[in-house]
Amino acid sequence: MQKPDMKKIKKRWGDRKDGRLLRDTDSMHLIIPMLFPDRCNNEAFISETIDLTNLNAWLAAHNPTEDGFPYKLFHVIVSAVLKTVIHRPLMNRFIANKNLYERNWVSASFTVKKEFADDGGEALAILYADGEDTIGTVREKIRDQVRSCRGDTVDASTGVMDALQKLPRFLVKAIVAFMRMLDRHGKVPQSMIDSDPYYASVLLSNLGSIKLKAGYHHLANWGTTSCFCVIGEKKMRPVFDENGNAEMRDTVTLGLTVDERIADGYYFSKSVRLLKKLLENPELLELPFSTEVDY
Repeated sequence: MQKPDMKKIKKRWGDRKDGRLLRDTDSMHLIIPMLFPDRCNNEAFISETIDLTNLNAWLAAHNPTEDGFPYKLFHVIVSAVLKTVIHRPLMNRFIANKNLYERNWVSASFTVKKEFADDGGEALAILYADGEDTIGTVREKIRDQVRSCRGDTVDASTGVMDALQKLPRFLVKAIVAFMRMLDRHGKVPQSMIDSDPYYASVLLSNLGSIKLKAGYHHLANWGTTSCFCVIGEKKMRPVFDENGNAEMRDTVTLGLTVDERIADGYYFSKSVRLLKKLLENPELLELPFSTEVDY
């Protein structure tokens, strides 16, 4: 699925290119963005450890028939995150210019290392999903994104930064200040919104692929992303059953940083519970993402 055709989305006064202004919010969600306008000053950090026993078995069962581009842990996590956002729509909200908006699409973004070397470049990748998607379609979209990023194609956001790099420093600062004003009012060019990872529903960083632990990662006052997901390195940890007995199992820790202004703690708690349910039961991701889950 590509991003929805913006020409088909009916806009009202106050709406942005990437989101619909929420006009019927309660008084707290009206006032809080005015009192605390910066996203980076409203971060809440959540750490969750996932038991990979079922997920590893699922990967082993599916990958013998997947030559060339097998299913990986990252594919499952991206799929689970996207399905979670679809079923927990408040996670897809964002605050800009002291107003609360609902994003017009569900998307996930990540960076792709062109080469695993100290001087290896990076490219930006964004994929979109809806209720008809499954983990199979998400894997294909990730494969297309990785192939594109590791080619010679330059995305619009990187192209703009490369062009600015050639200008005098004072002029770059003036242009960036102007772009920040456009960003605040939702007037950034559509080509940048389509390629900038900070305009996605969730931005993911797979630190496990470079042997790092999961941890806190800040949000950004640029763009509209209200959720950052850091994926740590897989590690054997003790998992306790209901009787307190411990068993060493393969696990992964996720670090989630969210904008606490878009929902309350109870809503975040249930969203994380759904995410964990999907990751520990990956067969649920074979069904269309619109399929309800008992969690």
